[in-house]
Amino acid sequence: MAVAQNQAQDLAQSAAARQPAVVRADGAALANMTKEQELSAYHLMLLIRRFEEKAGQMYGMGLIGGFCHLYIGQEAVVVGMQMALKPGDAVITGYRDHGHMLACGMDARGVMAELTGRRNGYSKGKGGSMHMFSAEKGFFGGHGIVAAQVPLGTGLAFAAKYRGQDNVSLTYFGDGAVNQGQVYESFNMAKLWNLPAVYIVENNQYAMGTSLARASATTNLSKRGAAHGIPGEQVDGMDIRAVKAAAEKAVAWCREGNGPILLEMLTYRYRGHSMSDPAKYRTREEVEKVRNEHDPIEQVRRRLIESKRASEDDLKKIDARVRDVVNEAAEFATHDPEPDPSELYTDIYADEAR
Repeated sequence: MAVAQNQAQDLAQSAAARQPAVVRADGAALANMTKEQELSAYHLMLLIRRFEEKAGQMYGMGLIGGFCHLYIGQEAVVVGMQMALKPGDAVITGYRDHGHMLACGMDARGVMAELTGRRNGYSKGKGGSMHMFSAEKGFFGGHGIVAAQVPLGTGLAFAAKYRGQDNVSLTYFGDGAVNQGQVYESFNMAKLWNLPAVYIVENNQYAMGTSLARASATTNLSKRGAAHGIPGEQVDGMDIRAVKAAAEKAVAWCREGNGPILLEMLTYRYRGHSMSDPAKYRTREEVEKVRNEHDPIEQVRRRLIESKRASEDDLKKIDARVRDVVNEAAEFATHDPEPDPSELYTDIYADEAR
């Protein structure tokens, strides 16, 4: 524990020159975002929100099958983290992954086409909601097995160090996955080899239908790396300024050769665990309270208007453009042909000719 505390102090000192210019009333460090950054973040978070709402509709219509886990409410986490990255950095996550894909720059049409099992989906219609990736965009999945992405993300960090690249690996997992054994095996290896790995726990308070307090003996998940000497920090995952500030500090920590770091993003999902979850384990009042007081998109919208960086009309135009993109993606995914049956036999074995 003392080692982790010392490393946390080192982290704060190494980031002194990058200290955010804004501090919230509760002491949280916030990034000082430009008008362009705030508008860009608003646009991307809104794209994720509208995309997920449309995916929920299409699931209800039977156009999307299997499992479907929506990211509504958690948009600030991935958008804020992505703002600290550069080309060559790697991102990997679990099955609540559509928002991460869009944040990485993957095309909404290809993502939606994969959700509907169509030929031009990112996995040629064979992966569905939980299993698609884009090496071109630095996104390595989309994984359906709880916490399976954590050792893989550690491997991506190992690859960057082995090749002498100035890149980092971002590995996202949830508060339910944090109790899995492979997480701690990965922590041990990442610290042992001093890998440039940023581990992000998206603590949305519920692992499927079980609250964190009922499932975890220690509920401050930022301390889960302490036994391995990995510093951690709790972050307000509903405020993109807090996420961006923490992301910049953590990514710089890794690029400077200090080894892995853990960020616990305190966030919230508005929908059930998946589309088949009625979420009866929490009250409607609880969800509405978060929506009304902490919604990540509404916070940015309010700041843009109050600071006169944007007008109501400006933001309505952004919403209209986003809806056009999402509607086009849905139209494309609905009419794109299904994969040819011969696709059942491709992508099974490695191509020896390569």
